Amino acid sequence: MIALLQEFFLTDYSSFLAAAVSHVYFHLLVTTILLLVVYLFYTRSKCIYLIDFSCYLPPDNLRVPASHFIEHSERCQVHEREAIDFHTKVAERSGVGNEACAPLSVHQMPPDSSLIRCREEIETVLFTVVEDLLSKHKVNPKSIDIIVSNCSIFCPIPSIPAMIINRFGFRSNVKSANLSGMGCSAGLLAVSLAKDLLKVHSNSLALVLSIEAVTPNGYRGNVKSMLLANALFRMGGVAILLSNKKRDRQTARYKLKHLYRTHMGSNDQSYMSVYQENDKSGHLGVSILRSLLHVAGNALKTNITDLAPAVLPYSEQLLYGWSVIRKKIWTVSTQNEIHLPNFKKAFDHFCIHAGGRAVIDAIEENLGLNKEDGEASRMTLYRFGNTSSSSVWYELCYLESKGRVKKGDRIWQISFGSGFKCNSAVWECISHPDPNVRNAWSDRIHLYPVEIPIIADH
Repeated sequence: MIALLQEFFLTDYSSFLAAAVSHVYFHLLVTTILLLVVYLFYTRSKCIYLIDFSCYLPPDNLRVPASHFIEHSERCQVHEREAIDFHTKVAERSGVGNEACAPLSVHQMPPDSSLIRCREEIETVLFTVVEDLLSKHKVNPKSIDIIVSNCSIFCPIPSIPAMIINRFGFRSNVKSANLSGMGCSAGLLAVSLAKDLLKVHSNSLALVLSIEAVTPNGYRGNVKSMLLANALFRMGGVAILLSNKKRDRQTARYKLKHLYRTHMGSNDQSYMSVYQENDKSGHLGVSILRSLLHVAGNALKTNITDLAPAVLPYSEQLLYGWSVIRKKIWTVSTQNEIHLPNFKKAFDHFCIHAGGRAVIDAIEENLGLNKEDGEASRMTLYRFGNTSSSSVWYELCYLESKGRVKKGDRIWQISFGSGFKCNSAVWECISHPDPNVRNAWSDRIHLYPVEIPIIADH
């Protein structure tokens, strides 16, 4: 009898144990499936697509040839003779050509920097590019979910996004933001903010607007470091349409792969390298110090420290790591230089901020690039001048118009701005851009590239 009871309990316990184990495995399987579903849900719309962008093409009557610029400076009698001579010297060597344009207010004598003229410049540029971009893709303004704009100098009330919302009739629940005081790097910062918002709001369209107002930016004093901006900055702007919708991958031109931001503001030299202030006579201007190139180089190195591991092949990373170790061990060796990574193994095209000839030269040297790699930047500076935050988009537009961008190519956009900031965006081309589509370069692309003289003849 006891043996029978033992057999019964043992059999029942074994069945119970088997059932418990099966129950645990079932719950584990369900939990795993749920976690997988949650992971797929949160990662399925991670991609940010660039559907298209439109750069502003100023009319020819707004061109500012060097001779015009110099004569205007003389006849306005705003600057002293020494300042005018410096203006002339910078204009001749800036790399800015005779086709670069300035708003109508700057052509007046004396230039009109009133609020109404500033608004006119912003509206002229942004209304044109937004209209072009939305109509080209038959996008209803009410389908825009997010709008982000950037303009450093001009920050009106109502804001720039409000101008666009009012003009095109966006929805009342559109999410809008405006960045000011962020310098020439603000274009990629605006893309970064739009990207972050698209990560939160699924199935959305974002409109990014990058512009710098030239009208209020004219300096009327005689301090040389503040006169540089007068000779470099010109009229321009861009509208960019981003999406996180899966179906937009079929029509999108690019996919955002990486975006890295670097801010060197904790260093005093970096912070003061581009600084808005009043001179001793009370004239407001932006001072650009000689240390700018050194500061930009350091910011770029820091930015690359974050970017390189994500984009460079392992062979280049190993060569760089070995050179660092070798330098620390054999400090006396003649072959202890740090290996400069070959970024051409990571990128097919480079869009370096067209801040000036010296900036482009310095970045080419620091990255080990040749003149062809910087061609888009030089030609953009020559034809459009320094358009600030939108310059990297004019450069991409140039590459497309030349038919150089192919499906699968990777583009590195590098921007610099006050603060001091260095930002990098990496785009992968996911379609074949049509070089025959009309854009800001279409009318004269056959004339480029041109040979840019060291000293321009005016």
